[in-house]
Amino acid sequence: MNYVVIGGDAAGMSAAMEIYRHDSEAHIITLEKGFHYSYGQCGLPYVLDGRIENAEDVVHKTAAQFKDKYGIDTREGHCVTAVHPKEKTVSGFDVQTKETFEIAYDRLIIATGASPKKVLKDEAYNLDGIYFFKTIPQTKQLQQAINDAEVVTIIGGGYIALELAETLTMAGKKVRMLIRSQQVVSFLESDFAEMIHEELRQKGVDVLFNEQLVSYDGNDHVSSVTTTTATYDTDIVIEAVGVKPSTDFVKDSGIHMLKNGAIVVDSHMETNIPSIYAAGDCATHYHIIKGQNTYLPLGTTANKQGRIAGLNMASIPEQFKGIVGSAILKCFDLEIGTTGLIEKELKDLNIPYEVVTFETGNHAGYYPNVEKLHLKMYWHKDDQQLLGLRVIGKKGVDKRIDVFATALYHASTLRQLIDLDLSYAPPFNSVWDPIQQLAKRQF
Repeated sequence: MNYVVIGGDAAGMSAAMEIYRHDSEAHIITLEKGFHYSYGQCGLPYVLDGRIENAEDVVHKTAAQFKDKYGIDTREGHCVTAVHPKEKTVSGFDVQTKETFEIAYDRLIIATGASPKKVLKDEAYNLDGIYFFKTIPQTKQLQQAINDAEVVTIIGGGYIALELAETLTMAGKKVRMLIRSQQVVSFLESDFAEMIHEELRQKGVDVLFNEQLVSYDGNDHVSSVTTTTATYDTDIVIEAVGVKPSTDFVKDSGIHMLKNGAIVVDSHMETNIPSIYAAGDCATHYHIIKGQNTYLPLGTTANKQGRIAGLNMASIPEQFKGIVGSAILKCFDLEIGTTGLIEKELKDLNIPYEVVTFETGNHAGYYPNVEKLHLKMYWHKDDQQLLGLRVIGKKGVDKRIDVFATALYHASTLRQLIDLDLSYAPPFNSVWDPIQQLAKRQF
């Protein structure tokens, strides 16, 4: 059986390894456009301020290691430009030699991930000093660029933008954030987002809202950014406004996609075309609470979907059960976590809900160094089924988000949340965990 994997990172190599484990006769070819396999993109921001010494440190396994240890035919610098379902082939070119190739498959997985979005048209990026941030080469370029920069302008206010604001400030740079909307991170309600705004200001980040990008200006190198509001001098610019699925090469293949380009898959990670699978940041993600496909690209989901796809490709039936929308990030001293639906989604879906906001300590109040936790919980108005949670604080956010995410996955109610047997000792918790304190207040 000939297996072709397009994409050499999380989803693609998770699939390849499951095929290797479950089909002893498998011939596996992986085609990666870049020159790095299986690395942790989420760790790259911390290279910029030296917390992670080298960008290469986030690599889990190299192409050579996959080849030597598992016999996987790992091909670097191979850019796929088309999928031909009738012929069961993929075609493309070698990015170094420009030689073209065509490879036949019995089963194919598309795991090409996502690419940074651009705010302006392509011709606006003809100046040096404008950067995107997602890959190891991009990290190395930016690492070199900030050596001679004093002022850095970040376009955007999402996960990566906040992490970059922290690491570049820690690296001694003056950071400005230009944000199109009225707040950072769209998954937060405005009152919670304001806590992050205040944290950024306290750490010296210049945060500007309602800024619509118009142009980049300069001679050969960018020297200023113009918005509908003003012109700002800068040494370099980083655009971090989100990502889009890297699926342009399959638009004429007959594979079904969402409007944003995410490939539609079923619970086995198979597309509408038999023997073609997709997983990770280029695919749809079934949301358990919404009961529908959505797009929420995260490394955890990519690895899980890749595993499921690989098992099914190797004729081991397995289903991807879905996500509940869990995520966490760090911004200076704050931890910000979310799971489940946000208020806007609940309104859009016409789900009747109740909500409560609560502030408490991360552990027993009499134990030293207690830190405040700010929580906002949603549940169904009719049956009290849990719907969502947001938590912000300096310590203990991850514990509460993960417990609540588990409860969401199992469709738990407020009363069932109270009944959970959670760990307790004064340095770690109160006798009632903060999320249980929230639930108790409703009875």
